[in-house]
Amino acid sequence: MPDWQQIFGNDRPLALEIGSGMGDFVARMAQLRPELNFIAIDYYNKGCLKTCKRIDTQELENVRVVRDEARSFLVRCIPPASLSAIFINCPDPWPKLRHRKRRLVNREFILFLSQFMLPGADIHFATDFEDYGQDVARLMPEVTGFENVLQPDLYRHELEGYPLSKYMLKFLAEGKKIHFIHYRKCVRFHGHTARASESLENALHLTSSSAMNESAQYNSK
Repeated sequence: MPDWQQIFGNDRPLALEIGSGMGDFVARMAQLRPELNFIAIDYYNKGCLKTCKRIDTQELENVRVVRDEARSFLVRCIPPASLSAIFINCPDPWPKLRHRKRRLVNREFILFLSQFMLPGADIHFATDFEDYGQDVARLMPEVTGFENVLQPDLYRHELEGYPLSKYMLKFLAEGKKIHFIHYRKCVRFHGHTARASESLENALHLTSSSAMNESAQYNSK
């Protein structure tokens, strides 16, 4: 497993963006949150290369870029209870009804991510696709061990201080609304350990073919 303190040269808390696309979001977030070390992961070479060029141009020392599939990367490279924040922006909405099961964010995936999150860690989800936003907004209150930071709202269409990626700005220009969802892992919680551990065990058995299928779960932003 990588030594992230050695890789970053410090012991600042880790944050992860899943599906970093062209890197505009993570670059801006790294500027806004210099106290965090950001890992930007994407499956596609083009996005990873553009993210690398962006952070080099901006001379950002607190971002590292990884080309990998999210689940496989987390299992192999992220210690349990080590992430202080996770960001998932505009993943593939799989709009056709018969394809909805392919969506990245569901209850099982949130429980899986929970294993890698510190108590008090934040998880942010944003989408321009209304049905996807509504689905995640409805499922999150049913996931034990998380509290809604935006309550009483289940989601918001504007989130102060949250950078907008190129694709978010494009969607807004088209008259679409972004659904922002923000939850926090409860500081005192042990109730879902067995189920989340099962998700982690299942992830360990990912084959290369399933990883290829799951790579389509997030878009370039």
